[in-house]
Amino acid sequence: MNAPQSIPQLEDIEAKMIAVLDAQRADYLKEGAVSAETRIDRLERGIDGLIKYQDKFVEAMNIDFSCRPRQVTMLTDVAASITGMKHAIKHLRKWMKAEKRPTMFPINLLGGRSRIEYQPLGVVGVIAPWNFPIYLAFGPLAGVLAAGNRAMVKPSEFTPATSAVMAEMVADTWSENEVAIFDGGPEVGQAFSSLPFDHLLFTGATSIARHIMAAASRNLVPVTLELGGKSPVIISRSADIQKSIGRIMLGKTLNAGQICLAPDYLLVPEEKLHEVIAAAQKAVSEMYPKLLDNEEYTSVINERHFDRLNSYLAEAEERGVKTIPLNPANEDFSAQNGTRKIPPTLIPEPADDMKVMEEELFGPLLPIRTYKDFEETITYVNSKPRPLAAYYFGEDSAEEKAVLERTTSGGVCVNDVIMHIMQEELPFGGVGPSGMGAIHGHEGFKTFSHTKSIYRQTKLNVGKLGGMLPPYNKATESTIKMQMKK
Repeated sequence: MNAPQSIPQLEDIEAKMIAVLDAQRADYLKEGAVSAETRIDRLERGIDGLIKYQDKFVEAMNIDFSCRPRQVTMLTDVAASITGMKHAIKHLRKWMKAEKRPTMFPINLLGGRSRIEYQPLGVVGVIAPWNFPIYLAFGPLAGVLAAGNRAMVKPSEFTPATSAVMAEMVADTWSENEVAIFDGGPEVGQAFSSLPFDHLLFTGATSIARHIMAAASRNLVPVTLELGGKSPVIISRSADIQKSIGRIMLGKTLNAGQICLAPDYLLVPEEKLHEVIAAAQKAVSEMYPKLLDNEEYTSVINERHFDRLNSYLAEAEERGVKTIPLNPANEDFSAQNGTRKIPPTLIPEPADDMKVMEEELFGPLLPIRTYKDFEETITYVNSKPRPLAAYYFGEDSAEEKAVLERTTSGGVCVNDVIMHIMQEELPFGGVGPSGMGAIHGHEGFKTFSHTKSIYRQTKLNVGKLGGMLPPYNKATESTIKMQMKK
């Protein structure tokens, strides 16, 4: 973790950030209308930079996590960022087109015309977290740059090696007036969130989001918040347990569960509990025959989060709640050599007031609650804050409909977990405490654009014809009567 900046150093960074913001905004205004060719060029340079620095990113991520598989970094960070940029390049000309909108009767008959045009906002700030530091910094740039904006990025201080490579890549890929990056600790993040951006995107914890939103509000900066929460998994009696649990455990062990969309707890039929546990043990042993010296199983990011997760397990032990480590090779996790690995651990029937049921886990722990009647699952999910995602496994159409229509979450996957984030044309975002606003694909383009309403008036004097000009007359009363008519 970066050391806290001294006051003079912090003042220098703040001054630099303000200077870059002013320079970006001035350059943006000087540029005028941003052509599709310019936007595509900026995105293509982003793709080239990600490809050029891929090996450095893999190495840096492995350093920051102490063990981060090359394949995970490539799939979820590097390639995922490229996918979004390629999608934007393919579609942005269509996205940029003006949209005709109906003009109200009778002005439409007289020649009045209405349309919407999408205009860049200007300078967008992006605050990225540590769990997918590349993707959650460069992924949003697909929408930011496609919309014609400039960008300033603040990466997480928890991944300093990766942030250093990101800074190198940004300087090599774009001019500072196009994209700039600022590293540093919480003090820099606080100063960054207080800048008068034209829009601010924050991805991270709900608790931090409150401070980000408060800081942005001082300059009336609109914000998009991509947060998290306790995403539930409802397993139906109609579900194929082996297939379902295999997909769930993939989502729970990917990046060691350090994913905002990771399954946070299971709701399973009470008679299926032992079958679910056995299926989880089987799934983990097939993916990870061993864990400690397995380069394909990710380590927890730092000691703070490692201690936090272990404190949840300690609380379960203190309260007599059974925990089931899924440790296929029966390895001793107390003797680690530089890593902070925790085996995937099931926690059947935890009390509702335990930390594992109150806080977002962000790790490889998986509580399991049981139910008798399916209606209990809907009631339970609705008793909690609205999550970023909800997952239903089963083939019962009535149950599926109940989950989709009677629970509220940022997004839903049916018969899988997490995979909806890979669909570029599905807006990605939360609701309530799990976030506000959406990014990805066309929705991301619109988030980072100003939707400008444009009305072109007919040559006729509509105000006079409609009796809107004093002195008011019969035409005025006729217009009022027409408007009041059901």
